[in-house]
Formats: sequence, structure tokens, C-alpha cells
Amino acid sequence: MTSLSIVRRLSTRDYLLIALGLVILQAIILFALGRVPICTCGHIKLWEGAVNSSENSQQIFDWYTPSHVIHGLLFYFALWLVFPKTPVMQRFAVAIGIEVAWEIIENTPLIIDRYRAGTISLNYYGDSVLNSVSDTLSMMFGFLLAARLPVIFCVLLAVTLEAFTAFWIRDNLALNIVMLLYPLDAIRDWQAALPNQ
Repeated sequence: MTSLSIVRRLSTRDYLLIALGLVILQAIILFALGRVPICTCGHIKLWEGAVNSSENSQQIFDWYTPSHVIHGLLFYFALWLVFPKTPVMQRFAVAIGIEVAWEIIENTPLIIDRYRAGTISLNYYGDSVLNSVSDTLSMMFGFLLAARLPVIFCVLLAVTLEAFTAFWIRDNLALNIVMLLYPLDAIRDWQAALPNQ
């Protein structure tokens, strides 16, 4: 029996256990890297709405949660294009692996310093483990939405989330990628003009 045939025989329950294992591994690695389990403020909130707050990227959900939902939408369609005959739960496990890897890389000093140097996120010191795991769960939600909903709805959802966050906080997934890879002064100045929330 080849390893490929074993993978094809895994059940939905098996893939959910793999997903759980990946998220637990993410939390363990982030903690080992020195990330705080929860906000150093000492309390847990469902939502942190202040972008320039020390609790941003520390609580369960924040203004960057929509970006992670979009990750899920994008991962679903990218993996479907590359592996169209692969079972959806197998692609789900791959998407979780990609998101977990990104969440770990995103919380290394190299990327944290890059965010601080290239964006207006001068008070960004990385995610709490709680926030990072919530980001992965948000990606999983986006992936599962894409698996169930028509393509046009997923496209409209992604565009709406991008427009909504760009309007309210002058940031979104696309701007975040641009500012991480090739910071532009015009975008940084526009973001810096955001009134304090």
C-alpha cells in the first residue's frame, strides 16, 4: 500500500484531527519562540477595535481578522486550481499547514522588524498565541466558506472585506502585502493620517 493510497483513505475525522494537531503545534512553537499566551494586559477580549492599541494582535479578533478569512478563500481556490482532484479535506489540511507556517514566520523577529520598519505599525511586537491561533481559525472559516459557497459570493465577500477594512483602518490584506514587500511612502502617509481610534 503506497502512502498516497493511505492519504486517500483518511476520513474527515482524521483530517480534523490533523487540523487540530497543526493548530496545537502552532501554539507550542509560538510559545517556544517567546510569544505571550494572551495579551500582557492580563485579560481576554473577543474584539479589539483600536488599531493603534497595544492590544491589537493580542486579543481573539481584531481588524486583521478579515484578512485571514480572505487567506482561507484564496487558499481554497489556489489549491483547487493546483490539485483539482484532491479531496477537499486533504486540501483543507494543506491550507492549515500553510497558514500555520505563515503565522510562525510572521512572528519571528525578521518579519516583526520588517512590519515595524515598512509600515505605520511601530507598536507591533508580534501576535499573542491566542490571536495567532484565532487567525488560523479565521482562515479555516474562510476556506470552509469557499468550499460551500458559489465563487461569485466568495469574490464579492473578499472585495467587500478588503474595501471595508481599507475604509475603516486604511489597511487590508493587499496593502499589508505591498507594505511588507515594497513599502511605499504614499501608502504609509495615507495610513498615518488615520485619526486615532
